[in-house]
Amino acid sequence: MKSYLKLVNFEINRSSKLFLILTGLTIVCQLIGAIIVPKGFMKSANQVMYENQLSVSQYFELRSAFSFSNFINSGWFIMPVVFSISVLMIYVFFIWYRDWLGKNTFIYRLLMLPTGRITIYFGKLTAIMFLVLGLIALQILLIPIEMKIMNSIVPADFRTYFPLSGIYDQYMWAMLYPNTFTGFILIYGIGLIFVTILFTAILFERSYGLKGIFCGVVYGIFSFGILIAPLVLAGFYTRYFYPLEIFLMELATSIIVLGSAIWIANHLLKNKIRV
Repeated sequence: MKSYLKLVNFEINRSSKLFLILTGLTIVCQLIGAIIVPKGFMKSANQVMYENQLSVSQYFELRSAFSFSNFINSGWFIMPVVFSISVLMIYVFFIWYRDWLGKNTFIYRLLMLPTGRITIYFGKLTAIMFLVLGLIALQILLIPIEMKIMNSIVPADFRTYFPLSGIYDQYMWAMLYPNTFTGFILIYGIGLIFVTILFTAILFERSYGLKGIFCGVVYGIFSFGILIAPLVLAGFYTRYFYPLEIFLMELATSIIVLGSAIWIANHLLKNKIRV
């Protein structure tokens, strides 16, 4: 356990610069957007009312009021989120290949540590999950601040009331930030399984070279097939399975895929990767 915690701390320290860059980019981009988007709306509204000599009520007979969803669906909000997700996807590969391809092949020092090699796997996996959860927490903190900024720019007559809970009605937000604990476990559990599959596929490549790439791709497709098998089955036999039965089947296949990924990774690290 002590070795695991040390490795997690080590990996988090190594990724701290990346985390700071992503958080800084998200904060700067979204806060600038929280000013520019409502100001743009007010400028447009004032221009239309001035040119057509409209009152506020007459204006809203023609146009919609400002809503916080205008900002959530804008590039200022979406782009840093998409960029962070893309970078983290790349980092899933980088966190392994950096050790092999960097100076002095650092992976050999890691593999020589007096602890089970699977601990290295779990250390990297935990670091990735901490990065993801850290960015989620940041976004949750930013939302109320962004709402206050917008409310201070757009007068009450020009905006619709947008409750904080209304955020979950937005498709993208509902996908990234489920409003129930079950939904959170489901979404991020699938994300965790996806990362373990990629980790194990990387270890296939590290173990067998070019043949390993083929093995990794086949393994990834096979794992994905098992993972979605209950959903495909439910699609073919509509109304045959109860929702609880589909959930239990999906839970069982998820556990199988997750357990298999860790077991294969442990086997490759112990028996196929030499130092």
